[in-house]
Amino acid sequence: MAKKKQVSILFPNDDSKYCAMPDTAWHDLGLDALCEKLTKKPAERNMIASVMRAMTDDPEVSRFRIDVFADLVAFPGFRDRMMELLDHVQFINDYGSFKKDHDEREGLWNLLHRLSELDDYIKCLENIRSCLNDYDVKSAGLLGLKEYIAAAYEASAFDELKKDISALKADTSTLKSLTIGVNLNQSFEVESIGLISVNSREFKSSGILGNFADAIAAKDGIREGNEWNGSYRYHPVKESSVSLISGADHFSAYSASMVNPFLGAAAMATLASAPDRDSTRSMTRFFDKDVSHMLSQLTKKLEQVLSRYVYLSINGITDLIPEFVYYIRWAAYLEELKAQGYRFCKPQVLDADENGLRMDAKGIYNLKLAAFSEESAGNIVPNDLDFTKEHTLYLLTGANRGGKTTITQAVGLLYALAQGGISVPGESFAFAPVDCIYTHYPADEDKTMDLGRLGEECRRFKDIYAASTKNSLLLLNETFSTTSFEEGYYIAKDAVLALLDKNVRVIYNTHMHKLAYEAEAFNRPGEEGRGCAASLVVGSKNGERSFKVKVAPPEGRSYAEDIAVKYGVTYSMLTGAK
Repeated sequence: MAKKKQVSILFPNDDSKYCAMPDTAWHDLGLDALCEKLTKKPAERNMIASVMRAMTDDPEVSRFRIDVFADLVAFPGFRDRMMELLDHVQFINDYGSFKKDHDEREGLWNLLHRLSELDDYIKCLENIRSCLNDYDVKSAGLLGLKEYIAAAYEASAFDELKKDISALKADTSTLKSLTIGVNLNQSFEVESIGLISVNSREFKSSGILGNFADAIAAKDGIREGNEWNGSYRYHPVKESSVSLISGADHFSAYSASMVNPFLGAAAMATLASAPDRDSTRSMTRFFDKDVSHMLSQLTKKLEQVLSRYVYLSINGITDLIPEFVYYIRWAAYLEELKAQGYRFCKPQVLDADENGLRMDAKGIYNLKLAAFSEESAGNIVPNDLDFTKEHTLYLLTGANRGGKTTITQAVGLLYALAQGGISVPGESFAFAPVDCIYTHYPADEDKTMDLGRLGEECRRFKDIYAASTKNSLLLLNETFSTTSFEEGYYIAKDAVLALLDKNVRVIYNTHMHKLAYEAEAFNRPGEEGRGCAASLVVGSKNGERSFKVKVAPPEGRSYAEDIAVKYGVTYSMLTGAK
């Protein structure tokens, strides 16, 4: 999985072991839908998913990320400035540097791009350093970045580098255009292309001829000989005209590079909009050797100066771009929700099994309710819940549509967010990180054709059980409820006993009230290292769902009654009797 790079604000060390959250868990928790709220860019959504799905129970990783996020939340101005700078660094990384063959001598084109890249690198490094110095950041991640930038600045001998770059930029600033000669055969086909001169001025449009055919047919449209007489006029090629020529895309791309192909990052903006950027580069390279020969003294000077800085690379900075984007997209989205009245808190990381406490959550709610529900913040019911030695595995029961799945999903989201460093929905959240989150939700019908629904459930549960450890989190939603009550209960009971032996954190949302009634009977008090089951109920008051959970015996409504209500087949619902 992910490893620490030269500098990182997501991965503080190389020792942590990461486990990939399964696709099913990512979907069951609704994180795929939440990522669509963060950004419209698929590449950014994929990057955010790759960070959050890489899970580790190393508490230092969670602490590191939580503190970085807290800094970025505290300083919105810092976020804005960093994004502007990093967008520019990304542009340099994408368009400012090109690979050459190993044995190929570096031509003027590559040298000038390297010059432009170094110039932009200096400016970005200075601005990032200034940005970090202007804000009172406290996280180890951003302080480490601050030290990294300072060290890079010092190691690069920036004062000398800036002087060299400034002098070279002055020497190359007069390169504005190329004059190119094109020879034609009897069929008016291009036979050969050659470089005539390198010029200190750009060609300026002197009026575009409306019809190319008319231009060459006119008697005064064809010049005698090919000697320069100072009267050539510049006619940019219209896209409509280019389309008549075979290989139009290539020709259009070539023409985009003919004026000032050595502007570095600025030139690349033109290349980025060309129909075929590879063709544009090829055309520029086509003349590179001749231009380098014509300007041999300038090429040699560039080689001598830039060779002193060949070790410099912007990769250490560009690697930070997705990491900053990850935090900033979450920070911006949570700010929107806070403005609507939703409450978020900074998670507190516990060391594994700290006094037997593995989670203590106060006033928590499901982030998906805030993201997708039409309910206002004031109407969402918060809950308290913990994982302790006495509460390792919860058997969650309650009325149909009473919020069982919502609270089950909410707990998974709390861990995913907190371990990604993100503030969580609630008043407080203390937790020992998990090594992975596994979910067991009902499968779609089309995925159960071969084994049948019960067979598919059993196979999937066995795989999850084998992959989990005592540091995992399992969220089971109506597991083994696709068969008769007696058969489902028999399998579920054995599954619960096995999970208790493993001491895994579990929320088992079920209609099997009998299973929850027997929670205490599953426990073995005094047996070290074994989990304890408890009955958790989503309560109701005067027949109304409260959406509040509490540790208590089931309220007595049977599995069959829940199903009957769900499908409207109770006596009163069928007959309309009161």
